[in-house]
Amino acid sequence: MNDSRRARLILGALLAAALVILTIDHRTGDSSPLRPLRAAGSWLFGTAEQFGGGVVRPVGDFVSAILSAPSAQQRIEVLKEENARLRAGLVAGKLDADRSKQLQQMLGLAGTGGYKIVTGNVVARRGQPGFEDAVQIDVGTSDGVQPDMTVLNGDGLIGRVIQASSRTSTVVLLSDPASAVGARLEGGKEIGVVHGVGENGRLVQFRLLDSTAPLTRGGRIVSFGSENGRPYVPGVPIGVIERVELTPGELTRIAYARPFADLTALDAVGVVVQAPKRDPRDAVLPPKEGAR
Repeated sequence: MNDSRRARLILGALLAAALVILTIDHRTGDSSPLRPLRAAGSWLFGTAEQFGGGVVRPVGDFVSAILSAPSAQQRIEVLKEENARLRAGLVAGKLDADRSKQLQQMLGLAGTGGYKIVTGNVVARRGQPGFEDAVQIDVGTSDGVQPDMTVLNGDGLIGRVIQASSRTSTVVLLSDPASAVGARLEGGKEIGVVHGVGENGRLVQFRLLDSTAPLTRGGRIVSFGSENGRPYVPGVPIGVIERVELTPGELTRIAYARPFADLTALDAVGVVVQAPKRDPRDAVLPPKEGAR
């Protein structure tokens, strides 16, 4: 009982002292003798507040990141889709530019040779009875295409049409073993026949009919031309001789040439629907390497 009364007395005295101190500090303002004590308390409690904030803030940031994660992931997916569209656009733009270049080169070749052509695209490789190496193109009789017409691209001879429907045609390539094209050496009258030998179209065989005529590596070959320009018109570049075989005692000479046209990567092609009025001779051949 005495302890309880003593505690109440001490508590009352402390409260009274605190009230007196607060009153003195309030009335004296900045000149208060208790100012150092107030500053110490402010520093102590301010430091505690900053420490608590530093501990709590990362936790709050983590919770915020968790809550915003779905929207962030969605934004990432949107950016991925946008990047994919941009890449597709760049590829399409490059393809369009490549095709435009091919068409311009082909039209230039046709103009130089005096060939009237119908342009088309290779849409498929296909087999054909009697032929191993043929392609399908997306132009046909409705475009003026008929069988036994010459097919070329911006680099040179591709082959000839062997079958045509209203919308599509089949072209046997120069590289097909069953293909045979009358050909002539650049700068002369020596003629021969070009046959396909397979090898993925990398080489064709040129058999020169005059065994005494000179035949050397680097010589260039053009189409000799058929009667009425079908199946082959004259002057279309065929290829460059890479090697010559020794054929002593034979009536013909044999060489192997690399075609000007890449027969394994065909895209835009032209079908010659009207032959030139005169043989262009060597005018359609590209400039020789190193020539200005």
